[in-house]
Amino acid sequence: MVEFALPKNSKIQEGKTWPKPEGATSLREFKVYRWNPDDTKNPSIDTYYVDTGDCGPMVLDGLIWIKNNIDPTLTFRRSCREGVCGSCAMNIDGENTLACTKAMDDTRSNAVKITPLPHQSVVKDLVPDLTNFYAQHASVQPWLQTITPTPQKEWRQSREDREKLDGLYECILCACCSTSCPSYWWNSDRFLGPAALLQATRWVEDSRDEATGERLDNIEDPFRIYRCHTIMNCAKACPKGLNPSEAIAHLKLKLVERQI
Repeated sequence: MVEFALPKNSKIQEGKTWPKPEGATSLREFKVYRWNPDDTKNPSIDTYYVDTGDCGPMVLDGLIWIKNNIDPTLTFRRSCREGVCGSCAMNIDGENTLACTKAMDDTRSNAVKITPLPHQSVVKDLVPDLTNFYAQHASVQPWLQTITPTPQKEWRQSREDREKLDGLYECILCACCSTSCPSYWWNSDRFLGPAALLQATRWVEDSRDEATGERLDNIEDPFRIYRCHTIMNCAKACPKGLNPSEAIAHLKLKLVERQI
């Protein structure tokens, strides 16, 4: 379990308890992290009561119900509601996951406890600042690079080569893995983190790509890859069931093999 860590220079205090909705027969308590950069108050945990008979079963449904019916100032990211876009990644009940695929009934505590992804600066409420995360993803150059003239129709790939990409291409860049990694917490300015390195592996493994050497040169650094200590939090946190630790180990093996 990845315990939530406070944003830098902040102390959480008890926030407002909002009234229970009238006429509701089935209620679920939500404790939600609140912080507004436009005022001088410390972050707080507000308490809401969701009418579960009037909304869907997922945590994201509850948050949307709160925003629509109780507190329109509550801020969070969301888009597809199908576990595809990664927008609604947050820390729920002590674990990084997607709010749209986490059922309220799957939380262990009576109250659904929701905070932003840990160890990131907070933009507002449940919205973390992922600027550095996206910059690291861009640094691995996540696109096909070739020298051979482009064929007229398509780059063909054998079934065996295509299967090497399974477990890599499915990453939705939700940041659940990187923000659950202690090595990333300590060295996020230099360690690329599980998500970016998983993406790097995806292109190193692609049989159509012709920049493998340059890609390996780009990540061979005491911090960029070797700060991974195989803690495995990333594999536990991934909502898509991927294993970034395994991908990183594969990259390390590639780096060793080319020196033999």
